[in-house]
Amino acid sequence: MATRGEHQTVPLSVLLKRELANEKIEKPDIVHGQASQSKKGEDFTLLKNECQRAMGDGVTTFSVYGLFDGHNGSAAAIYTKENLLKNVLNAIPSELNRDEWISALPRAMVAGFVKTDKDFQEKARTSGTTVTLVIIEGWAITVGSVGDSRCILESAEGDIYYLSADHRLECNEEERDRITACGGEVGRLNAGGGAEIGPLRCWPGGLCLSRSIGDMDVGEYIVPVPHVKQVKLSTAGGRLIISSDGVWDALSAEEALDCCRGMQPEAAAAQIVKEAVQAKGLRDDTTCIVIDILPQEKPPPPPVPAPKKQVKGVLKNMFRRKSPESSSNTDREYVEPDVVEELFEEGSAMLSERCAVKGHIS
Repeated sequence: MATRGEHQTVPLSVLLKRELANEKIEKPDIVHGQASQSKKGEDFTLLKNECQRAMGDGVTTFSVYGLFDGHNGSAAAIYTKENLLKNVLNAIPSELNRDEWISALPRAMVAGFVKTDKDFQEKARTSGTTVTLVIIEGWAITVGSVGDSRCILESAEGDIYYLSADHRLECNEEERDRITACGGEVGRLNAGGGAEIGPLRCWPGGLCLSRSIGDMDVGEYIVPVPHVKQVKLSTAGGRLIISSDGVWDALSAEEALDCCRGMQPEAAAAQIVKEAVQAKGLRDDTTCIVIDILPQEKPPPPPVPAPKKQVKGVLKNMFRRKSPESSSNTDREYVEPDVVEELFEEGSAMLSERCAVKGHIS
């Protein structure tokens, strides 16, 4: 035991082990920006960096981003913004370690969405909302979504991944089949004389979405069970774009990514909204969140003799496609491990499953 005035020493082997452990669990830097143009005032966002969670051996952090696009009023969107995250986190058992917590997130997403819908409908309000909720813990990204807001990911090497599903009946055959199998009807508005107009809708109710939170007045076939997808990024990082349908009605995923390439997240979000409004006009609330997930900058290595050819840093080219002919060792080091690992995906929302989940929560 050290006496007063003496310093407690730590063996070198212990320090080395700590360094290795820190390297192993090193987290990315996360930078975000958002932009919007309002038509109805029914889009809302949730942006929470560095949320803390107690573990058995300390405290860890995670980040949360949500987009809530209301319809028939803003009550459902506001309520969901204020309560969904709490309901998701409460569905995860306490005292899980980091890996167990990440593994529990997908099912907790389902439970949290359904509980939020149940609690809101007890308030007898008739508005509804789409939801895209993103939780980032380390390099793991978990996305739960209902409706037609979308979340896309571009990895550092330029591969695009769709992390949400579009629950518009017009474009989702699986959801049309689900509704008709449960006894609902799918069709367009009848304009009289046999003429049909507008997008496909679910009847009774006439909603053109098959999943949402709220919408208690449109019947039992509109479910709150989210499509959930969980992926793990490589340590090369990537860029997420979460946008309401005001963006996706105007731009493809590739167009949204290309129009803001090389920009910081705040400027990128503003550029995406600008491009969407220019393309289609401000016909709906148009909201965008851009999130860059970046490797932490490390201190420079000790000086070495300068190479004859300077190799570009990976951070400088984070969101630029690299030439497949590139042969530098630095490029190979980052290209080869740059794989997005898909950990979980579940999109089913049969009515019996919805009732089973509700019964478990209530």
